[in-house]
Amino acid sequence: MTENQPPPPDPGRPGLTEPFNGLSATGLARSFGEVHAVVNMDLQAPAGEVTALIGPNGAGKTTLLLMLASLLAPDQGSIRVMGIDPAKDPAAARARIGWMPDTLGVWESLTAREILTTMGRFYHLPKAGIPARVAELLDKVNLAGLADQKARVLSRGQQQRLSLARALLHDPDVLLLDEPASGLDPGSRIALRGILRSLAAEGKAIVVSSHVLAELDEIADGAVFVNQGRTVLRQSVDQAAAQGRRYAITSLDPAALAASLATLGVEFAPGAGRRDSVLASIGSETEAAELLRGLVAAGVPVSSFGPATGALEESYLSMEVEQP
Repeated sequence: MTENQPPPPDPGRPGLTEPFNGLSATGLARSFGEVHAVVNMDLQAPAGEVTALIGPNGAGKTTLLLMLASLLAPDQGSIRVMGIDPAKDPAAARARIGWMPDTLGVWESLTAREILTTMGRFYHLPKAGIPARVAELLDKVNLAGLADQKARVLSRGQQQRLSLARALLHDPDVLLLDEPASGLDPGSRIALRGILRSLAAEGKAIVVSSHVLAELDEIADGAVFVNQGRTVLRQSVDQAAAQGRRYAITSLDPAALAASLATLGVEFAPGAGRRDSVLASIGSETEAAELLRGLVAAGVPVSSFGPATGALEESYLSMEVEQP
């Protein structure tokens, strides 16, 4: 078993008198020698929601996830997993956590079925029920036809789907997913979106770290933005969508479009793509609707009009971050 795979929990899932409904982390810090990977991070991931973890490379996201998964002890701060303190009861916390690292990273000489079956034994699942549970998960992640293929011959995307099945094996209450969409084709990404939304609907607390921000708009309920080892912004997807952002506008008559935008007092710049498109900063969806109405009323032949970026991507781009 690799360092990225949590040790199997003890049998059973101890109940709590007053369970905390989700995953909570406060004031986390972790250093590696002189390198301060995490300086001060807070995260709240409510049960029944998908929380996106967003930040540039080197921001401390993976270190944070490893601490949340109880694979790395924080130097400072506290974590609660459905009310359980992993520092005091790591076995009970791990019984509630499903961890999906960014690579499969274990037992590549075994088949997909053998990997899940072995993990089922490590998690002390009832022996008689393991084959059915394995078959159910292989079907859920669309790997039933590859169940008896060795993991090393699976593509990157197929290994990602197998890693997700492994994280779900013991039916955890909290899911921690590090770049789950990496290597997935468009169809698999759509399927992943559906799986995560259905799991959230079942009441699970899900944390997803990903650089594919457009996907997160469709998956997440809220987001935590981190940079340089610190939490810098917490925002719901609805809040992100309500903020101002750039709209891409294309017209069959670029000159008329530019003239009308100037008349309407809208600041704009040439688009990065087609020569006949522009980027305009618009404060809200209401203002966007009014602008479109004004352009049409002025006789501008608008051929496309919509946000140039996703809501969470706009929040990320507006942050004062140091890009790698």
